[in-house]
Amino acid sequence: MEILHLDQISPDAVVLWKWKFFTLNATILYTWIIMAILTVGSWLATRNLSTEPETSRWQSLLEVVVVGMRNQIGEICQQDAGRYLPFIGTLFLFIAISNLLGFVPGYAPPTSSLSTTAALAVCVFVAVPLYGMWDRGPIGYLKHFAEPSLFIMPFHILGEVSRTVALAVRLFGNIMSGSKVVGILLAITPLLFPIVMQVLELLIGLIQAYIFAILSTVYIASALKAHEEKESFAHSSGSLSGSTTVSG
Repeated sequence: MEILHLDQISPDAVVLWKWKFFTLNATILYTWIIMAILTVGSWLATRNLSTEPETSRWQSLLEVVVVGMRNQIGEICQQDAGRYLPFIGTLFLFIAISNLLGFVPGYAPPTSSLSTTAALAVCVFVAVPLYGMWDRGPIGYLKHFAEPSLFIMPFHILGEVSRTVALAVRLFGNIMSGSKVVGILLAITPLLFPIVMQVLELLIGLIQAYIFAILSTVYIASALKAHEEKESFAHSSGSLSGSTTVSG
């Protein structure tokens, strides 16, 4: 049973309950379900953590996921990944679980709604300057918008907005189109081929979660990069000056 018909682009169009000004659609319902799954799953996976050599399967799986995300973030940011892991990890897990549940009958991924992907992209849009100010200070972060010239500031701001829009539209377009293709194939082709396509859709869903998380990490890293380059340049200049003085 499919809750989303082929002529409905987004699960926002599926209204499950309405009362006065409040409307409960499929996007909101399935978002709440995914949040509950992540909350309960996190509690189950962490309630009996052990430091012993032999750990449970849940803990082993959790450690593989967390260590993998930490290493990936650390390679991009070139800093302690623990600062960014909660935010990036939550984004990845939410999108991945949302997309992986696509095989459940009657389910429509919230990420096939532009309102959901836009909300996720806005979270990244807000997080980037917050992490930048945390690392460089408010003045230090805001100064880079006027570098190398004050006339470049509008283009910097436009770039921040455009990449946020691109994040939202990319995720929405890929998940929505994948769901529609599988739905069309189920209607016009034998059973085996749509199953193969659905497996491919789940794989694409994981890839899209990974891309969204990686791009978010790159944007955060870019907010720190200028500061790190300045420190590196100052350090190398100081070392060169010291060497010149000694030589003299």
